[in-house]
Amino acid sequence: MFGLFESRSRRRDRLRAEPFPEAWEAILRKNVPLDSRLPEEDRRELRGLIRVFLDEKRFEGCAGLEPTDEIRVTIAAQACVLLLHREVEAYHRLVTILVYPSAYVAHARQPIGGGMVLEGEVSRLGEAWRDGVVVLAWDDVLAGALDLHDGHNVVLHEFAHQLDQEDGEANGAPILGQRSRYVTWARVLGAEYDRLRQEAGRGVPSVLDAYGATNPAEFFAVATECFFERPARLRREHPELFEELKGYYRQDPDRFLGTEPRPAAR
Repeated sequence: MFGLFESRSRRRDRLRAEPFPEAWEAILRKNVPLDSRLPEEDRRELRGLIRVFLDEKRFEGCAGLEPTDEIRVTIAAQACVLLLHREVEAYHRLVTILVYPSAYVAHARQPIGGGMVLEGEVSRLGEAWRDGVVVLAWDDVLAGALDLHDGHNVVLHEFAHQLDQEDGEANGAPILGQRSRYVTWARVLGAEYDRLRQEAGRGVPSVLDAYGATNPAEFFAVATECFFERPARLRREHPELFEELKGYYRQDPDRFLGTEPRPAAR
């Protein structure tokens, strides 16, 4: 087992050290404007993470879609932004990313109280399964990547779910490391989740999408989207939540997500 770990570690180090293909650079420039906003050191780290991600994860096209390099790199880049500075394995439970051309129909079961469950077919843009699968709609992936400030990014959302599920539970509490951190996390995110539920119930607008009021897992995923897409407003209106996410992701998007991107490196 130790030898296997060393082999995997060496392979990842080799991948990170290899030159990033110019064709992939062109995809980032075209589809992932967030990349050009990152500090230069983060951009270098991101490229290494992308190479490892694409080497270890399998992409499958659905409904006739071919998983091209454009699709693979665009998704990988956004997913790997969540891993910057964290020195963690790249989504160790994740095996496969299924990509549909657009919204797809899935079977859903929704508890409605009193021990009753509502079942039926629903249209979906993305899902994160506990058995190592993420499902995405490509047109929504691209739209979310291109608009940095709309607060909606299906890749950030579904890969936040993957982080949440790495301990086997989808409960809005990812692996935090020190035990003491869970106390503050539960206090802050629990209070913010309750606040969003109350505001959504009264129809009060919030920087956080009302879908986050569904359950704690969805709240964490929605908060992650907001943290990376509307950081200045999130910091202003929900400062404790912002600080918890800043500590977890070890990043401060409010520093680099301005109104004008700096020129991308060539």
